Amino acid sequence: MSHLFSIIVLLLRLRVAKNAQGISVRTHELFFVVFVTRYLDLFTTFYSIYNSVMKVIYIASTASIVYTIKYREPIKSTYDKSQDSFLHWKFAVAPCAALAFVTHLSGSGIAEFSVMELLWTFSIYLEAISILPQLIVLQRYREVENLTGNYIFFMGAYRALYILNWIYRANTEKNYKHHWVVYICGVIQTLLYADFFYYYFKSKAKGGKFSLPTQN
Repeated sequence: MSHLFSIIVLLLRLRVAKNAQGISVRTHELFFVVFVTRYLDLFTTFYSIYNSVMKVIYIASTASIVYTIKYREPIKSTYDKSQDSFLHWKFAVAPCAALAFVTHLSGSGIAEFSVMELLWTFSIYLEAISILPQLIVLQRYREVENLTGNYIFFMGAYRALYILNWIYRANTEKNYKHHWVVYICGVIQTLLYADFFYYYFKSKAKGGKFSLPTQN
């Protein structure tokens, strides 16, 4: 729910401020790919109405963010492509797809090869680094607006909470199935937020503007 709340905060920020300064549309394009490839089971397996609705909301709301920033005025005119320049298809999607193919094939073999499992594994890898374009944009802008900072905080908090959930379930549920790919990617994703968290809490404690240090 923390990730959903971060999406709501960002949509609110776009609606109120009517600008996309400091926002990476490429991060949300990556998250859109993550959700679409992970939730293809919407067409094959029914778990519950709540589960299905939440999956649709994640896909639709992320698509809405991408569409709003890229095509809706006056927000479109405030989006700075030169600051959001990380080559996400080349350095995020392609490597994660190759890694997912290799690890899934080595783990399952050709006989048990599953496209759905392959796409799920790919989504786990890609999610771990999807925040990178956004963190790069923040570093370039340095000054972080309050709502922008809050949206990124909640996005990072949801993964940190997931780690706590894994620890709890591993210690309380019998026959809990450990998935080391999920664990490793979750830790990597959380560590990517570490620097942001430090300066976020530092700015909140001092009550001043949230800004990131320059890179020498």
